[in-house]
Amino acid sequence: MKKSLLLIPLIIISCKKEATITETPNKDSMMVTEMPEPKVDSVAIRKKDSIINNSPVTKEVLRSGVMRNTKKGQIIRTADASQLPFTLGEEFTKDNQELILKITDYEKSDIKAKIVTNQKDFNIRFNQIKLPNGKYDGPFGRELTHEISGKGEVWLIIGKSNMASGNEKGSFKVSVE
Repeated sequence: MKKSLLLIPLIIISCKKEATITETPNKDSMMVTEMPEPKVDSVAIRKKDSIINNSPVTKEVLRSGVMRNTKKGQIIRTADASQLPFTLGEEFTKDNQELILKITDYEKSDIKAKIVTNQKDFNIRFNQIKLPNGKYDGPFGRELTHEISGKGEVWLIIGKSNMASGNEKGSFKVSVE
């Protein structure tokens, strides 16, 4: 009887495990495997050149339909392609952080994105892009232009360059067209 009482909490805890995004470090980039995650609310406000900011100065939670989750050094932002073009603000507060910007329902034939920061020694770049067909490409620099074949979800994975030095903490903006 006592043994069964000890097993009940273990069973409950094991059933409540969340889906995670795992990363496998590579010499110069990271591979990210996709796990289930809740979808973005489709009632997103549609604005041209909208600015989506989540820096410490703007703590108001993203009214424009962009979800933000943080987990183990990863910041995961999800936006619908109908919101393009947009600019979002973000900040890395720890070493080795990365931003995964997931753009759902992407239908254009190419994507253009740019990282802008005021820090001269900020070590940041587009590490990889995940295409709707599940393939990855990269690494890139602070500007990215890439052909997209097919329709679906596109990921822009932003982080530090393992081949460069510099500060890994600071605020930046990502513009996507």
